[in-house]
Amino acid sequence: MIGVRRQTRIYLDGVSGRRPHVPLDADRLEAAAKKRMRPEAFAYVAAGAGNERTVAANRAAFDRWRIVPRMLRDVERRDTSVELFGRRLSHPFLLAPVGVLELAHPEADCALARAARDTGTTMVFSNQASKPMEGLAQILEDSPHWFQLYWSRSDALVESLAARAERCGCSAIVITLDTTMLGWRSRDLEGAYLPFLRGKGIAQYTSDPVFRRLISEGALEPSEQQPRPTLAALRTLIELTRAYPDGFVRTLLSGRGRAAVQRFTEIYSRPSLTWDTLAFLRERTRLPIVLKGILHPDDAARAVAEGIDAVIVSNHGGRQVDGAIATLEALPAVVAAVDGRIPVLLDSGVRGGADVFKALALGARAVLIGRPYVYGLAIAGRTGAREVIENLAADFDLTMGLAGCRAVSEIGPDAVVSAPGLEPAARPAVS
Repeated sequence: MIGVRRQTRIYLDGVSGRRPHVPLDADRLEAAAKKRMRPEAFAYVAAGAGNERTVAANRAAFDRWRIVPRMLRDVERRDTSVELFGRRLSHPFLLAPVGVLELAHPEADCALARAARDTGTTMVFSNQASKPMEGLAQILEDSPHWFQLYWSRSDALVESLAARAERCGCSAIVITLDTTMLGWRSRDLEGAYLPFLRGKGIAQYTSDPVFRRLISEGALEPSEQQPRPTLAALRTLIELTRAYPDGFVRTLLSGRGRAAVQRFTEIYSRPSLTWDTLAFLRERTRLPIVLKGILHPDDAARAVAEGIDAVIVSNHGGRQVDGAIATLEALPAVVAAVDGRIPVLLDSGVRGGADVFKALALGARAVLIGRPYVYGLAIAGRTGAREVIENLAADFDLTMGLAGCRAVSEIGPDAVVSAPGLEPAARPAVS
C-alpha cells in the first residue's frame, strides 16, 4: 500500500543520509516556500480576501471534526481509488487550478504536469496558467486532466477555450463561478501587485486564436489611468513583452504585449453571468460541466436541475469573500441537496490525509488541493510538487486504514464526530 511504501522509502533514504526535499508539516511547508519566493509572489499565492477570516475558517472547520477509528478490521489491503466520469482515479484528490505558477517556479505548469503524470494524479489546467494547455496535455499523455474556465465577456473566447480543452483530451470543464470580480485581497493591494498586468498568467489567452484576433480588432478602449513613465514602468513593459509568444523584438515593436494585457483586463471576467448563460456552453461541448464555487444548497439543487454534471464546494481558498462560510461547513447541506444525483467535490483548506478523510466522510466524492503543491513547486520544482502529492496520498492511505476502512466506499458519516466546542490550536506564525 502506498502509505507503507512511502514511509519505508523515506526511512531507508534516511539511512543513507537523504531527507525529503520538502517539509511534511503543512505550516513548515508554507514557511519554507515563503523563504524561496519573492514577497509579492508569496503574497499572491498565500493571501486571502480582506482580513483573511475565510482562510482561517476553512482550516478551523476541519479541526471541529474528529475521526473515530474502528478496531479489529482487516485493513492489510486497501483501495484508495474513486470513480469520476467513468474513470477510476488512484486516490480521491485532484490538483486544483492555481494560476500564475511561474511565480513559484520557472517551469510553472509544466513542472506540475510532470509531477501529476509521475503520480497518476488528475490535474485541472488553470484558465490563468503560465503555459498553454496544449503543451501540458502533451506532457500528461494519458494521465487524466480537466480544464478550468473563467467565463469571459467574449462568448467567442469561451467557445474557443472549451474547444481547445476538448481537443486536448480534457475529461471535464470546471466553470469557476465565484471570481466574476476579484475579491478585496489586502496583501496584493498593499504591494500594488497584480501579475496579469505584467503579462504573467495569461498564456491560455495569448495562445488562443480568438483572443489574438480580439487584440487586433479595432482600437482598444483607452485606459482610465496610464502608468507614469518610470523605471518600474519600463521594467513592467519588458516583462509583459517577454511574456508574449511572438518574440521580444517583434512584440516590442508591435506593442502587442501591452495590448494583450489591456484586452485581457477588459474581457477577463463577466459579473453578469447567470444560470441562463450556462446553456451556451452546454450546446458547444460534449464534456461534463462542473460548477466550482457552490456553497448554498439551493444553488446545488439548481445545478442538478440544470443538468450540471458535478459541483465543487469551494470558496476559492478564502480569496474572494472575507467571512464566507467554510467549505467543510457548507458540505453536508450541499450533499443533502444533491442527494447522490451528481458527484460533490470540495476544495479550500485541505492540508493532509485526515482532511481528505473527513471530507469524504461528510459526503464528498473527492477533494482538490492547491496551495500545498504550489509550495512544493516553489521549494523543489517538479520533485517538490511530486513529494507533496505522494505525501498526501500516503497520509490518506494510512489514515483510512488506521480508521478501520479498507476502501473509500467504507468511509461514511459514522467515521467522524463533530466537536463544536473545540477550538483549533493556534496557528504558528509563518516566518
